[in-house]
Amino acid sequence: MSVEGTWNLSVSTPIGRIEAVIELREQDGLLAGVARGAGEEVPLVEVALDGDRLTWKQAVTKPVRLNLAFDVTVDGDTLRGTSRAGRLPSSKVVGERRTEPEHRARARPGRTR
Repeated sequence: MSVEGTWNLSVSTPIGRIEAVIELREQDGLLAGVARGAGEEVPLVEVALDGDRLTWKQAVTKPVRLNLAFDVTVDGDTLRGTSRAGRLPSSKVVGERRTEPEHRARARPGRTR
């Protein structure tokens, strides 16, 4: 199963819903990625896929400084699971992989990122 691609995530936290985007790529046989949201971009670490279970960790500074651990189940182009920050209660995570035509449609012609 491939989990490569760009994923739109929604995390339901005690302080409200947080929207983020993660990009997962395979590099030299290992999964790697970045997360973007709340005005920052952070690397994903310890990214692992075991069957349909995908896990990773990331550190964020906005809205507060937290070390997050994600544990989700992937089903085709959707994922569901949890995110946990230390001793805080786990937060529900849902996500959907962007399709290539949708991704291209969002890019503006003549502009580079």
